[in-house]
Amino acid sequence: MKRREFIAAGAASVAAQRLLGCQSASGPDLTAAEDIAARRPNILVILADQHRADCIGVYGNPDIRTPHLDALAAEGVRYERCFCPYPVCTPSRYSLLSGRYVHDHGGSSNRCTLRSEIETYPKILRQGGYRTAAAGKMHFTPTYLDVGFDRMVLSEQDGEGRWDDDYHRELMAHDLVDFNDLEDQRREYRAQARSEYWQHCGALASNLPREFHSTEWIARQALQILDGWGPEGNLLMVGFIKPHHPFDPPEELKDLYDPAALTLLPGWTPGCAAHDLALNKGYFPHDKIDEAQLRRAMAYYYATIEHVDMQIGRMIDLLRHKGVLDNTLIVYTSDHGEYLGSHHLLLKGGYMYDPLVRVPLIIRCPGAARGGVSKNLVSLVDVPTTVLHQAGLAPDPAMQGLNLGDEDAGREMVFAESARGSQVMVRTAGRKLILGDTPPMRLFFDLKDDPLEMRNHIEDTAYGEEVAVLTQALEAWRRPVPREEAFVDMNAPIIQQSNVPPRDNSHRDAIIEYYRQKMAQDQGA
Repeated sequence: MKRREFIAAGAASVAAQRLLGCQSASGPDLTAAEDIAARRPNILVILADQHRADCIGVYGNPDIRTPHLDALAAEGVRYERCFCPYPVCTPSRYSLLSGRYVHDHGGSSNRCTLRSEIETYPKILRQGGYRTAAAGKMHFTPTYLDVGFDRMVLSEQDGEGRWDDDYHRELMAHDLVDFNDLEDQRREYRAQARSEYWQHCGALASNLPREFHSTEWIARQALQILDGWGPEGNLLMVGFIKPHHPFDPPEELKDLYDPAALTLLPGWTPGCAAHDLALNKGYFPHDKIDEAQLRRAMAYYYATIEHVDMQIGRMIDLLRHKGVLDNTLIVYTSDHGEYLGSHHLLLKGGYMYDPLVRVPLIIRCPGAARGGVSKNLVSLVDVPTTVLHQAGLAPDPAMQGLNLGDEDAGREMVFAESARGSQVMVRTAGRKLILGDTPPMRLFFDLKDDPLEMRNHIEDTAYGEEVAVLTQALEAWRRPVPREEAFVDMNAPIIQQSNVPPRDNSHRDAIIEYYRQKMAQDQGA
């Protein structure tokens, strides 16, 4: 990047400090773009998986304990209306990295590749002199895809990545197997799952020792990387698998919450709507779930969130101990939400109701010591632009996000899509339109009178003009582009590190056979 471009980006960032409350390491009076360019703040991005926004204490949940996330919000900005662009793991993650919507970057499934020519915020940071690393779940194809991280230490869950990653190799070295996760995630084992798995919708205590639970293992890798940080110029993205199903906290934490004492989240209904079942019958059959099962799932889901929160506290404590917290930008968010009872649904895969597409977003800037709340409509595609501005670097022109450091940043409308574009959504502060063609369905909600999205007004002539305006907005946003299969390139560039297995996948037969034998022993016990 040319020096004048670097300074121009920094100047824009200076103008954006007010909402985020950012200040330089030397004090609150940051007045020159050169100061941002010189200090290169450290950046810690923490990404949970399937974390429903209102399942954090500071977001108003009356039961869950998340003291470290609450404290992070008290020193930063909590975004009340942040939405993911696509409520599926990999597509949303590629948008979070690239600042582009899924129909633009082309990664529309969990088995897809982000094209190598697409810029990401880690690539731009690396080009700007940052040392970049990732730990935990990334969900890429190929597993160690180069999206801008110099170093990756991975713990994967879905797909073939679990046969490549560092975590499962370490489990094998210690004669361990993540039984719950394989039973939940791999079709060949789910077909033979225990009766209690189905009875409790996967809400079972982990079979692993606590130190080998994925949450603890990921935190341990993150802490090792953070411990090597200097005062500036470092990026770490931490991807926790949890609270994604299976809801399996360590044995020591499974009783943190009493299912009977929990407050059911807004939106629970006695049964399922016909249009919901027509679209998706559920990973666990939605129409068979009762309140007792939901409460058990909630209790274990909450326990996995509190477990993640504990690790966030460890990371922040380490940064404080090292004396680098005041020069570290911290972002917490999730790739998508979770129904957790809304509309009598569990997990994901249906219509884009708010519990599924609304995600937490907390941003704490360097030196920040005061909290704020934004009710602007924002999206995960805004994170790359915001991070790069805080680092004094210019976003790629193709990035479609806003700089949330600007106190006026926000939209009149926020968009999302799913099922490779066969379902699209536009949401304003008070209205939502969902268009789906598999099966044909049009949903329109007046969120001011019906925040839980229970009454479909699509045929109500009183809303006809608003429906027409939002339909036009969706058409303009989505653009008439062909619906192609998700882009996959198994020969895409990968990082060059000693922990990356061979590209010919010659390592896989042995690890697959190891887990096959271990699962056969456990399922036969």
